[in-house]
Amino acid sequence: MPPDLEQRIRRLTLAEVVDIGLRNNPATRLSWANARAAAAAYGSERGAYLPTVDGEVTATRLKTVASQGRSAVTQSVLNPSLNLSYLLFDFGGRSGNVGSARHELIAANFTHNATLQSVVLEIQSAYFQYVANRALLQAQRTTEREARTNLTAAQERQRVGVATIADVLQARTFASQAELAVQSTEGDLQTSRGALALSVGLPANLPYDVDSAAGQVPVAVLADSVDTLIARAVEARPDLAAAQAQYDASRSQISVARANRLPSLVLNGNGGRTYTTSLPDGGNNYTVSLGLRIPLFAGFSRLYDQRRAVALSEAAAARADALGRQVVFEVFSSYHALQTAARRVRTSDDLIASARQSSEVALGRYRAGVGSVLDLLAAQTALADARAQQVLARLEWNTSLARLAHDTGILDARGGSSLRLTPDSVPRTPAP
Repeated sequence: MPPDLEQRIRRLTLAEVVDIGLRNNPATRLSWANARAAAAAYGSERGAYLPTVDGEVTATRLKTVASQGRSAVTQSVLNPSLNLSYLLFDFGGRSGNVGSARHELIAANFTHNATLQSVVLEIQSAYFQYVANRALLQAQRTTEREARTNLTAAQERQRVGVATIADVLQARTFASQAELAVQSTEGDLQTSRGALALSVGLPANLPYDVDSAAGQVPVAVLADSVDTLIARAVEARPDLAAAQAQYDASRSQISVARANRLPSLVLNGNGGRTYTTSLPDGGNNYTVSLGLRIPLFAGFSRLYDQRRAVALSEAAAARADALGRQVVFEVFSSYHALQTAARRVRTSDDLIASARQSSEVALGRYRAGVGSVLDLLAAQTALADARAQQVLARLEWNTSLARLAHDTGILDARGGSSLRLTPDSVPRTPAP
C-alpha cells in the first residue's frame, strides 16, 4: 500500500484503487520494460550512421633460435593501434534498420498505453463487481428482515386461530431461504473483495475497503452517436496504432533485405605505433582503404530474404486490417450494450417501485385476514428479485460504460474518460 494512501485504507476511491493497481500490476512493469528495451534498440541502430572506432594494444615477446650462423635474437614488441570502419553508402539498408527500430519503439509505446487501459478496465470491473455484491447483500438482508416480519405475522395469526400451521411453515421456509441467500452473497462478497485486491496487486487478506460512490453515479445516456465513437476509436485506440507501427516496421525490413542484394561502400582505416627493443622511440604506421562490396551469389538466400520480408509485411497489413475491423465491432457492441444497460436500469427502478407497493399491499391484506400467505410470499419473492435485478442492472451499466471507454481508446489512467453523457430525461415512475 502506498504510504500516501495508508490513512484512507478503509475508504479508497475508484481513482485511488486504479492508482494502486497501476503501481503494482506486473503487466504494466512488463510493458514498460519492453518499451525501454525498444528505445535502447532504436538508439543502437542509429549508431550505424557513425563510424565504428576500436582500440587495440598488442604486446609480443619473441626469441629466435640460433641457426646457420645467425645468433639468437630476443625482442619485445608493443603495438597500440586504432581501427576505424565507416559505412558510407548501402542503398537503404542502414536507414531501413533505423526506421524499423523506430517503428518498433512506437509500437512498444502504444502497446504500453494499451496495457495501461486494459489494467484500468480490469480493476474497474473488479471494483464494480465488489460494489454490486455489497449492494446485493444489503438488499438481501432487507429481504431477510421482511421474511422475519412475515413469519412473525403468520405465527400471530396462528396464535389467534385465523391461520394454520401450514402458513407458519411456508413463512419459515421463505425466511430460511432469505437467510441462505444472505450467507451465499456474503461468501461472494469476500471472494470479489479478494479479486479486487488481486487486480491491484495487494494481498487478498489486506484489511481494506472502498468508497462505493463511483458505482452510484446517476445513469446518463450518450450524447455521441456510434459512428462518432467508432471514428474516435480508429484515431485513439493504442493497440490499433501499435499494429500500424508494426506494419511500418515490416515495410522498413523490405528495404533492408533489398539493400543486402546491392553494393555497399565502406571506408576502413588502421593507425598505430610500434615499439620494439631495437626501436624504443617507436614508429608510426597506418592503412586506409575504400572498399566496394558487391554481392554476387549466396545460394539465392538474399532473394528469398527479400521475398520473406515482403510476405511478412503483407501479413502485418492483414493483422492491422483485421484489428481495425475488430475495433469497429467492439465499439459497436459496447455502444449498444451500454444503451441496453441504461434501459435496464430504468426498467429495474420501475420494477422495484411496483414490486415494493405490491408487497406492502399483500402484507396489509394478510394481516387483515383477507389475503393468503401464498400471495404474500409471491409478492415478496418478486420484490427480492426486483432488488437483485436493480443491482445487476446498475453493475451492467457501470461495466458497460467502462468497457465502451476502453474500446473507444479514451479510458485514462485514473479510470475516467471523455465520453459525452447527458442526464437521463426519460420520465420515471415515482416510488411510493
